Amino acid sequence: MENLPQHVAIILDGNGRWAKRKGLPRTAGHAAGAKNVETITIAASNMGIRYLTLYAFSTENWKRSVDEVSTIMSLLAKYLIRCRDLALANNIRVRFLGDLTGLSENLQKTCADVTRETAGGTGMTLAIALNYGGRDEIVRAVNRLRKENPEGEITEEFFSSFLDTVGMPDPDLMIRTSGEERISNFLPWQLCYSEFYFTDVAWPDFSEDELRKACEAYASRDRRFGGVK
Repeated sequence: MENLPQHVAIILDGNGRWAKRKGLPRTAGHAAGAKNVETITIAASNMGIRYLTLYAFSTENWKRSVDEVSTIMSLLAKYLIRCRDLALANNIRVRFLGDLTGLSENLQKTCADVTRETAGGTGMTLAIALNYGGRDEIVRAVNRLRKENPEGEITEEFFSSFLDTVGMPDPDLMIRTSGEERISNFLPWQLCYSEFYFTDVAWPDFSEDELRKACEAYASRDRRFGGVK
């Protein structure tokens, strides 16, 4: 594909609605969604996408029921082990975005282990946003910046070096599944010039073909970054 996006970011939306339509509990939707992460990760890697960022759990998701959050955390613990194995088998580097200190000690350790063990991957970078909120990321970046550079000049490039995505290019394409058309506190700094693609397809049904459709839509657009062509 010509003009393939280098960095694709996806809001994984619609697990609960997918389950409801099938007469299943919301937890079944989250299980199906977790399984689909593997499918899309491999598809993106095979397509030649260099960076894939997945919005897996937001700072606002803690507001859901205790049972649902507990199920999601249990699925995460299992998925991250599979994610490590998948990454190692496919030369993928895994990193995490968000305030991981808000997770359990076991999950924090698993994230650290996965990051360390896949650090040598030279293929695609998979970034998983856990306990992530865009405003929270900016506040955390400001607090670190104030400690390290209390009186120095602040440029956009310098500020970006304090964000969770340091070392990664901004997303070229942001995809949101399941029909909603907002970014929901996802990468507000990084998405300022990204192309957006919204689809009614729920995340568990978002296939490799759907990913290709989104990338083809991106390839057809004329990105001017505020200039005139």
